[in-house]
Amino acid sequence: MSRRHYNFPPLSTLSVFEAAARHLSFKNAAVELLVTPGAVSHQIKALEGELKTNLFERRHRGVDLTEDGKALYEAVSTSFGRISKTLEAIRNRRSSEKVTVGSTTAVAALWLSSSIIRFWRDTPDLNINQITQDRPFKDRPDIDFFIRYGRDFDPQLSHTALYRDTLVPVGSPELADNLKDANLETLARQRLIHLDSEDRTWTTWMDWFRQLGSSEQIPVETSVNSYSVALQLARKGVGLALGWKRLIAPMLESGKLVPIGTNKLDAPEQFYLVGRPDEDLSGNARKLKSWIIEEFRKDKI
Repeated sequence: MSRRHYNFPPLSTLSVFEAAARHLSFKNAAVELLVTPGAVSHQIKALEGELKTNLFERRHRGVDLTEDGKALYEAVSTSFGRISKTLEAIRNRRSSEKVTVGSTTAVAALWLSSSIIRFWRDTPDLNINQITQDRPFKDRPDIDFFIRYGRDFDPQLSHTALYRDTLVPVGSPELADNLKDANLETLARQRLIHLDSEDRTWTTWMDWFRQLGSSEQIPVETSVNSYSVALQLARKGVGLALGWKRLIAPMLESGKLVPIGTNKLDAPEQFYLVGRPDEDLSGNARKLKSWIIEEFRKDKI
């Protein structure tokens, strides 16, 4: 009785044979398989020895398949093709079970991560990949959708409006006490923590003052490239951050940050859920997308 259930030679040998037969060249098969032509020749000779027949006719400038070689190549290539398609289908099924969502680090820390935890309680079997970065999500086919302030420039992406925030200066409780009646002129003289972002859609301190009618000169003394860092500096009393009131609601409710003065501005842009059109999303991705939209509608943040 054969030790191998299907009475096959080693699959590695059949793989070498398939490559050599497809290329009709031991040399080209070796290049594809990252081995030496001698190793390919050795495997072919071993296979021919086991089958007790020649599979190739060796010629001066290459090889040709014998009749037995042609019969084996047809069977092997057909089988390998079916295996390849099955593996691809399995990979695609596994991939479609995962949902990948992107956001800035601040959006993730202040809202999205906790929302995903709530979603997992209802859908524990769904795998979610969360990607955070404080730069635009460009050329990321691995991401199903992401949360963005302002519309993306790619017209092929779907946009679902989530909400429009309110912008207010925020700082430590101590600073808030000292500046509770501060007007725009007074605020402009404070240390303002600027966000230096690659994404130019974010409203800046300059935008905020200008749209409130102030012509004050706004010096840039302190800047960071992460909104989370800006909020932490404001918490420590380093200066004032431009607070997205609804987004940072957890920090405001806890008293870690306090609105400064009475000036506020409705954000010029809305927050959007941006990504592939629904028809291109997996069923699981559509579930999470619907959940996120409903969370915003219920005013959870």
